[in-house]
Amino acid sequence: MAQLGRGTRHERLLQAALQLTAEHSTQTVLQRIVEMAAELTGARYAALGVINREGWLSDFLTTGLSQEERQRIGPLPQGHGILGALIKDPRPLRLDEISRDPRSYGFPPNHPPMSTFLGGPIKARGEVFGNIYLTEKEGGGNFTEDDEKTLMLLAAQAGAAIDNARLFEANELRQRRLEVSRTISAAILENSDTAEVLGLVARYACELAQADLATISTPAGDGESLVIVAAEGEGAEQFRNLKIPLAGSLSGAAIQAGEAFIVPDAGNDPRIHRPDGVKMPPSGPAMLLPLSAGGKIFGAMAVVRFGTNRPFLQEDLAPISNLAAQAAVALEYGRTQDQLRRLAVLEDRERIARDLHDGAIQSLFAVGMNLQATAAMAEASDVADRIAYAVDELDRVIKELRNYIFGLRSQLSARQLDDALRSLASDFQERSGVLTIVEIDEEIAAEFQSDASEIVQLTREALSNVARHAQATSCRVSLYHQDGVALLEVDDDGIGFDPSVRGKGFGLENLKQRASLLGGDVELRSTAEAGTCLRVLLPR
Repeated sequence: MAQLGRGTRHERLLQAALQLTAEHSTQTVLQRIVEMAAELTGARYAALGVINREGWLSDFLTTGLSQEERQRIGPLPQGHGILGALIKDPRPLRLDEISRDPRSYGFPPNHPPMSTFLGGPIKARGEVFGNIYLTEKEGGGNFTEDDEKTLMLLAAQAGAAIDNARLFEANELRQRRLEVSRTISAAILENSDTAEVLGLVARYACELAQADLATISTPAGDGESLVIVAAEGEGAEQFRNLKIPLAGSLSGAAIQAGEAFIVPDAGNDPRIHRPDGVKMPPSGPAMLLPLSAGGKIFGAMAVVRFGTNRPFLQEDLAPISNLAAQAAVALEYGRTQDQLRRLAVLEDRERIARDLHDGAIQSLFAVGMNLQATAAMAEASDVADRIAYAVDELDRVIKELRNYIFGLRSQLSARQLDDALRSLASDFQERSGVLTIVEIDEEIAAEFQSDASEIVQLTREALSNVARHAQATSCRVSLYHQDGVALLEVDDDGIGFDPSVRGKGFGLENLKQRASLLGGDVELRSTAEAGTCLRVLLPR
């Protein structure tokens, strides 16, 4: 790089001022400052170190080094040695030989040799923003007093340009945050799927925090673990639906503390959870925030940067805390909507129950009365017997309808669910002559307290199929859990059938519809002459 004359250098300083003030990106301004400093002073290498509130270098931009050379050098400097001297004493510093200075810290392996040095602070709004470092004057000479004056003039221009770029970016960021907030609020109010809204929140958290990964975790229901219900960013797909422990994890700590906090190096924090089979990138700083709304905590959000020493600052928490609050609102709103839908279903059930009782049962009862009167007038005994059988069947149907109405109207507790299933099985055994065994896991019964009526009705329909089609001598009703899923199972030792031929009958579609209301599914397994097993899989 040729040494610039004084007149040319003055012109380039004027051009630099115009170029720097025209830029609105802080990062671009910083890189231009580094390049201009090297050009104006004839330095082979130049760097700009940004100082954080703790007095360490949080960013380090260079020119003169290739990308390969930077990678070979390793981690960016923290601010020791000569670099630290400028941080502690922000005044211009010129050295003819770095290694002779007692403050010299030495260079890491694979670092190019450097001897001459010139450095000076950059100030923005009266505060030291960072320092410019120049080494290796072209031609082998030392940096001069003119070089120092040129550097400080450039530093003054740089301070104004940085302040201008930061104000511009702050305004842009403010506008972006408002847009993000409006977008998420609109998604919530439009009754968007809660999982989609949480994914949106995680995506925007990555963007606003300039992070690599954001996850949202909610309680799994067992009181001991969390489930990652949303993840966006690098490797996000391998984190979704993962279970992590509540106690001893970073997300669990945010929930238990009820307040946000920053972890300088999540990769070395003992609370970091490393699930089997998940490739964890080298973790850097992280923010952990509880999802809090209305005095309740619904989960936690983690925002992570990978493989960097650029820490999160306290001011970074505010915008992400707003996103965490919106995520909590989305969860609460989703639960409220589920309750409203459940209430609408209950009201509809009450209407159906009333109509069945006042209409269908009364009509069936009238038909039965007429048939009994007809049987009394029948002369042939076989006709009278058939009519009597029809009346008995009508009585049975009326009883089943009343049981069905009871199922529609009742909201059973966990204990009542246990009792109702046993009562249902006992009644079925008495009516059908099929030995019926009941096995109930009380923990699962407690979990499905609000869905007890649906479970009773599912069991009633399954047992009805056994009575009509199985020709069984015994059956078993079970409610238990396996691999994180609750199972309602009705199996018999009847004649069975080939599901591929007859599997669409026996009210299976109705059972599937009922199970889907609970977010579950139905499996039917049967073998000719070897019985049938109907399983309803219910998520916990």
